[in-house]
Amino acid sequence: MSVGSLPSVSEIDLLSKALYALSLSSSSSSSSSSSSSSSSPFIPMHVYHTLDSIPTSVHPMTQLVVTAAALQPTSRLARAYQEKSLKKQDLWKPALYDALSLIAKNAVMATRIFQRTFRSQGEKEKEKDLSPQPHLDWAANFAHMMGFESRREHQELFRLYLFLHADHEGGNVSAHSAHVVGSALADPFLAFTAGMAGLAGPLHGLANQECLNWLLETHRQLQGEAPTKSRLTQIAQDTLASGRVIPGYGHAVLRVTDPRS
Repeated sequence: MSVGSLPSVSEIDLLSKALYALSLSSSSSSSSSSSSSSSSPFIPMHVYHTLDSIPTSVHPMTQLVVTAAALQPTSRLARAYQEKSLKKQDLWKPALYDALSLIAKNAVMATRIFQRTFRSQGEKEKEKDLSPQPHLDWAANFAHMMGFESRREHQELFRLYLFLHADHEGGNVSAHSAHVVGSALADPFLAFTAGMAGLAGPLHGLANQECLNWLLETHRQLQGEAPTKSRLTQIAQDTLASGRVIPGYGHAVLRVTDPRS
C-alpha cells in the first residue's frame, strides 16, 4: 500500500496492527474499531494531579512517561493477575482491553501535556472545549484536542502522520523495550512507559526535536536569504566540520520514501 493511499482501509487485512490502523480512519467501515480505541477516555483524578504537579518546564516526554505510569492502576491485566481470576491463556483479554484503553487515555494526556507546555494561559482561555468528542475518530479527536480548528485538512494530516508512525518498524528502541517489559507479564501501561522512556533518547524519538532545532538554526543563519544549494551546502559542511552531525541523516528510514520500510 502506497503512502498516498494510507487513509483508505479497503485493502487492509484485519490483523492486529490493521485493526489499530482502522481506528485512525474516518471510513465508516472502521467505526467500531475507532470507538473501541476511544471508549475508555476516563482519566482518574490522581493522574491529572500528578501531571499538574510537574513543572511545565519539564520535557514533554518526561511528563508523558510519568503520566503513563500514573495510569497503571487502571490496568485490568494487573488486577486479573493479582486476583488470579483468569487462566494464563486468557490473560490476553484484559491485556487487549488495557491496550485499547491506553490508546484512548494516552491521546487525552498527550494533548493535555501539549496544551500546558506550549500554550499560554490566555490562549488556553480562548480555546473552545477540547475534551474528547465521541463522534470523531481517533485521529480527528487528537487534532481536536491539540487545539487545531476542526478542518478536514488538519484531521487528514494527523491521520496520515499517526498512521505512518503506528506502522513504523518493530525492532527500534521503544518497540523493543515495550516487548521486553511486556514479556515479563507486565501490563501494557508499564510496557508503554518503558517504551516511552526509550523514545525520549536523543538517538531515537528525540532526534525529531534535534532535527527541528537544526532546521531552525539553519533558518536563523540564512537571515532572511533565499535558501540556495550552495548556501545550504556550506551550512551543512560547517555543521560537520564543527564535529556535530546533521540530525536524521544516515538513518536507514531515509533511504526510501516510505518510512514504513
